[in-house]
Amino acid sequence: MARLGALLLAAALGALLSFALLAAAVASDYWYILEVADAGERGGGAEQLSSHSGLWRTCEGQNSCVPLIDPFASEGLDASPSVQHLLSLHRAVMVVLPLSLVLIVCGWVCGLLSSLTQSVPLLLLTGCYFLLGGALTLAGVSVYISYSHLAFAETTRQYGTQHVQGLRISFGWSAALAWGSCTLEALSGALLLTAAHALSLSRRPGTPHSVVI
Repeated sequence: MARLGALLLAAALGALLSFALLAAAVASDYWYILEVADAGERGGGAEQLSSHSGLWRTCEGQNSCVPLIDPFASEGLDASPSVQHLLSLHRAVMVVLPLSLVLIVCGWVCGLLSSLTQSVPLLLLTGCYFLLGGALTLAGVSVYISYSHLAFAETTRQYGTQHVQGLRISFGWSAALAWGSCTLEALSGALLLTAAHALSLSRRPGTPHSVVI
C-alpha cells in the first residue's frame, strides 16, 4: 500500500503544481515577445519598439501596459474575414485556458475524494478527467500559438514586409509555464490510472497480503 500512497501523493502534488503554473501563465504578460533585432545598436529608441504580450494586455518598451481589444465586445465589428478569424481565435484562448484552471480544481477535489475512499472506478474516472484536462490545456496553448502566427502574418500583409524585417519574435516564459502545466496535468492523470490499477490488483482474490504478527 506504500506504493499506492506514493502514487496518490505524487498525483496530488502534480495537480497542485499544474494549477500554480497555469495560473501564473494566464496572469502574466510574457506569452509573446516582439523585439527589434538591432535594439542594442539603436539604443533606447529601438527598445521602445519592443513589446511583450499576455492574454489580456500588451506592454511596449518601458511604458505601461494597455489592454488588448476585447474579442467578445468586437463580435459585431465591421472587419475583414481574416481579422474576424483572429478575434475568434482570441476568444477561444480566453475561454479555454481559464476554464482549464477551473477543471484542475474540480479534478483535484475528485482526486482527493477518490483517494480517501480508495474507489477504483472513481480513481479511473479522475485519471481520465485529468488526461482530458491536459488535452484541453494543450488545445488552448496550440490555439494561442496559431493566433500569434496569424496575427503577425496579418500585420505583415497590412503594413508590408519592409516594416517587419527588423523584428525578432519568440514565445516567452508564460507559454513555457502553460506547457509545463499541461505536462503535469497529464502526468497526474497517468499516476491516478496507475494507482487505480495497483488498487485493483491488490483486491483480487489470491493476492498475497502482508501479515502483522
